[in-house]
Amino acid sequence: MRSDQEVSLVRIVGMVTPEGERLVAARDGDHLIPLGTVASFWADPAAGLERAAQVTERIPVDGATLAHPVPDGARILCLGLNYRAHAAEGKFEPPAHPMIFGRWTASLVTDGAPVAVPVDEAGLDWEAEIAAVVGAPIAVADADTARAAVFGYAAFNDLSARRAQKLTAQWTLGKNADDSGPMGDLVTADEVGDLREGLRVRAIVNGETMQDGNTRDMIFELGEVLALVSRTLTLNPGDIIVTGTPEGVGYVRTPPVLLNDGDVVTVDIERIGSVTSPIVGRPTAAARS
Repeated sequence: MRSDQEVSLVRIVGMVTPEGERLVAARDGDHLIPLGTVASFWADPAAGLERAAQVTERIPVDGATLAHPVPDGARILCLGLNYRAHAAEGKFEPPAHPMIFGRWTASLVTDGAPVAVPVDEAGLDWEAEIAAVVGAPIAVADADTARAAVFGYAAFNDLSARRAQKLTAQWTLGKNADDSGPMGDLVTADEVGDLREGLRVRAIVNGETMQDGNTRDMIFELGEVLALVSRTLTLNPGDIIVTGTPEGVGYVRTPPVLLNDGDVVTVDIERIGSVTSPIVGRPTAAARS
């Protein structure tokens, strides 16, 4: 997929047909190239990309219903406190092992989708991150093998409901608020390179840069994390590892700064792209009655 007639920078999205079927597609300027159903694409992602050169159908992006591109059954494993400066700003010791918590695909939304503040929260907190999407099964693998199985990367905002997150030692509730997982276009790994080389990771709120970090500050490198996980469970095509956030989140500021109705937050990742989310308020039960 390198000729002038083909997609020069491979960006993968999901789209929903008028009949409600979810497809995987590649962006081609202002159009989408359908690459097959979610199930058929992730059965062999490399072959799915190769098919793009033969597909003549083009669907205008304008008016298309976009969606996340991974299977609904995909596992989303997120890393907590994986940047040294972020652990320090929260007054945490760097963890001895990766701190892994789960998200569900039901929380995933696309660029531009509004995100509502849950009713009991003072606001939502931003966390600029890189999502790595697996492209081949990973089981009992070493770090190099696991890293080579990454299909692509996307900008991700691990929007956090801090009140709910802090209710217990398990972070699951606060990390799965409705629509709280904005995910940008998926860019193939060959376009991005190795995260160890250093990529700039930023969160921009209402035009102001609030996070500005680099993947060189990661405590646990992606290949090592994938290898560790693979000793307990097999990672499958479409599964996601969200790699952690740098310093600059809102809740540690004095006073805390959180996202509320009317705010706009963008996560921007070097060589990968961005995802932007307008924040909206959610009416209380009394207001709805």
